[in-house]
Amino acid sequence: MSVSDNTPVIIGVGEASERIGAPDYQALSPADLAGKAAAAALADAGAANLAPHIDLIAAIRQFEVSGPNARPPFGASNNFPRSVGKRIGANPARAVLEVVGGQGPQHLAGEMCHAIAAGEVGMALLVGSESISTVRHLVTRGETRDWAESVEGPLEDRGFGDSMLTRDLAMAGGRTPITVYAMFENARRARLHLSRDAYALEMGRLFAPFTKVAAANPHAMSQEVRSAAELAAVTADNRLTSDPFPRRMVARDQANQGAAVLITSVAKARALGVREDRFVYLHGGADVKERTPMEREDLSRSPASSLAAQRALDAAGAELADIARFDLYSCFPIAVFNICDALGLGPVGPRGPTVTGGLPFFGGAGNNYSMHAIASMVRALRAEPGSLGLVGANGGFLSKYSVGVYSTKPREWRAFDSQPLQAEVDGWTPPALAAAYSGDGAIETYTIDYAGPAPRGVVVGRTPENARFAAMAEDDAIVRRLIAEEPLGGRVTVAAQEDGRILVTGFQPGG
Repeated sequence: MSVSDNTPVIIGVGEASERIGAPDYQALSPADLAGKAAAAALADAGAANLAPHIDLIAAIRQFEVSGPNARPPFGASNNFPRSVGKRIGANPARAVLEVVGGQGPQHLAGEMCHAIAAGEVGMALLVGSESISTVRHLVTRGETRDWAESVEGPLEDRGFGDSMLTRDLAMAGGRTPITVYAMFENARRARLHLSRDAYALEMGRLFAPFTKVAAANPHAMSQEVRSAAELAAVTADNRLTSDPFPRRMVARDQANQGAAVLITSVAKARALGVREDRFVYLHGGADVKERTPMEREDLSRSPASSLAAQRALDAAGAELADIARFDLYSCFPIAVFNICDALGLGPVGPRGPTVTGGLPFFGGAGNNYSMHAIASMVRALRAEPGSLGLVGANGGFLSKYSVGVYSTKPREWRAFDSQPLQAEVDGWTPPALAAAYSGDGAIETYTIDYAGPAPRGVVVGRTPENARFAAMAEDDAIVRRLIAEEPLGGRVTVAAQEDGRILVTGFQPGG
């Protein structure tokens, strides 16, 4: 099938990684890892002298520069995209630094395909990296490095984006992804009427196949195969982080990984001598932003994310049954369950939901994980010409979701517009919120946060009038009861404090 000359196409993907203790470990900086990944993407395209044709480099932010007060311990580049460009001999007209969030790689892929189809960009390099594990390793050893770079040239810095975290939830202790996702997970446990042990095993059954995929991936940070029971069992080496998550059930942020994707038009690829067996087309996509957690009617679901997946399928002219391979963002089990539940996709089977091994086992490379997912998907689809693959990328607190449907099968470019989907999501009616509430309430969901010197509880409940509130349990006796007994289906008494917090002052367990 012939397609128009301006049809966008992925022509190269590359990855780079290193593990502490490996014989070839070099303690590479993020820019060096990204440079190696970018060079690998150029080599993967299989044509000579492509770097000078790159007129846009779009980069993903490292975690250590993902907030306005962030101070990277070893310094950083003032213009990360151009630092990468220097390493591969590229001097693009434009350099872009994307907003924070794991949706970034897939969002950029869709954006650049639209720009290439419109003739606004000739060749784009998407790139990102993390050296989190190396930073922690060197700091622990008392070592330093100088990773500061100053590179001239314009930079389109898109800022940090929306945090999606509201004051009421933060005041109750729901400040970090792990605590908020734990509450989503327990809300799903409540919906399924499962005990703690039964739900732990369900999470283990989801992630056990991921460990097998990671074990076969040379870039994975963990290559140990584990059973569902091993993942579910709480041990000294697999401690609880936030109920219901043992350590091995959450994204592994101690990663040293980089990935890159090279995109151009069919005409330019042919003119530069790229073979068509390297071509992978974006058949469809979608992007959406969900409401803040406290504004969602059902904390066990993110319907905006699953709607984005369906709209991407619609844009691609495909059905779920047509997809041969998936990579669903897997920072926590609920992120995968959310899509599987909504679309009726079995979480285990030949079409399992990861091509990398997932964030807990492959590695949670900061905001850049899904660049690795796209790279792995491209290689998998080239090995199965004509098949379809879906990448789902998540940011925030199930907050921002970007989806792409890919194939080596040529398809005339069709732009996709997510504005109607966003308008639909923005039009949903949020639940009423009870500020400064004192009184009795039914527990909607909860978590126990084990990160501090003493465990604390975070509870989201409903008043007798069905308004939602968030409260903190810090009284030791109450927290011990929340741990020992069943919070779901139970009730709490709460009291508003002068500092704005709502504290749990009484607890009655559920059945």
